[in-house]
Amino acid sequence: MRLVTSESVTEGHPDKLADRISDSVLDAMLQIDPQARVAVETILTKGLALIAGEVTCNGYVDLQRIVRDTVREVGYTDAAYGFDADHAAVLIALTEQSPDIAQGVSRAQEAPSGDRFDQLGAGDQGMMFGYATDETPELMPLPITLAHALTRRLAAVRREGLLPYLRPDGKAQVTVAYDGDRPTAVTAVVLSAQHDPDVDEATLHEDLYTHVIRAALPEAYLRDDTAFYINPTGRFVIGGPEGDAGLTGRKIIVDTYGGAAPHGGGAFSGKDPTKVDRSAAYYARYMAKNLVGAGLARRALVQLAYAIGVAHPVGIYVDTFGTAALSDDDLSRLLRTVFDARPAAIIAQLGLNRPMYKATSAYGHFGRPELPWERLDKVTQLRAEAAKLAPAALEAAEPA
Repeated sequence: MRLVTSESVTEGHPDKLADRISDSVLDAMLQIDPQARVAVETILTKGLALIAGEVTCNGYVDLQRIVRDTVREVGYTDAAYGFDADHAAVLIALTEQSPDIAQGVSRAQEAPSGDRFDQLGAGDQGMMFGYATDETPELMPLPITLAHALTRRLAAVRREGLLPYLRPDGKAQVTVAYDGDRPTAVTAVVLSAQHDPDVDEATLHEDLYTHVIRAALPEAYLRDDTAFYINPTGRFVIGGPEGDAGLTGRKIIVDTYGGAAPHGGGAFSGKDPTKVDRSAAYYARYMAKNLVGAGLARRALVQLAYAIGVAHPVGIYVDTFGTAALSDDDLSRLLRTVFDARPAAIIAQLGLNRPMYKATSAYGHFGRPELPWERLDKVTQLRAEAAKLAPAALEAAEPA
């Protein structure tokens, strides 16, 4: 038996609130200029929001309004929280994108080509990973899926007024036991919820167990010996930016696969899609998910690597952990045939030059069917190409 643990946090967690503000700024700029270059970082602390970064945008955005509206919609509406939409100071420190970076992005440093997708270079060097597994219907690891289910439910019972004494900050952690590569049971659950000072501990524990844990987690994975840790310190009144400084990009494992797969290190929020930290990580997930969805592997990890100013990836690698119908080398060649991982092609295929990013700033960027990189629209083409390489192996491979 092996144990795998993942965590999630609500949109009121200070780091996630910072992500949400950065992505709200990005969405507003893409709304008026789809070609905007945006790299926005947010830092939050008691009574203060600082918005910094590099931006090139053809139009005006009311940043003060965006920040305050975002803070308000998350639920920081009371000065007693130590940070709220109406009283926090908002400081803006934005400059234009460096011309040294812009020249490589706006014009790829490769041989001139008539192909429009060769005109845009990668916004930075780096490696990005995408992962998929057939252990859940979303083709995501079970621990992070369950952790997100808990924090979504925690936010819902606060917003709906079912547990009106809750405040916006909260977090969850789930530990899952595996037999081989199959999840069998939840062995431990940690749930921490910010609350008003006058709620008693016994009521809080009972309400969170009944209305959050039991409502969010599938009964099939819970056991008599599952351990539950609910607000284990006993008190969580001071939270949000008053309790801890928040910073864009500090929850990258929460944003991806909960630690079940490698991470290239680049954060997502606040970055326009010319930044391959974001767009190529989405595309790698798209590739991995379609491989698993096509039945060509039960688990798939895809790595893409880029050089700044260069359109074509410098490396594409796939690892299927011995679960594939074809060799990993064959699958790597297959990916190159079916998918175009140049930044401009990624943006065009997935429609990334539009306001859509605020919704991704909490509860993960993957496993959500409404997002374009979660489509399974390459399954038929992948199976057709795979049949040319190994028809016998494909016969036994059923689509997920």
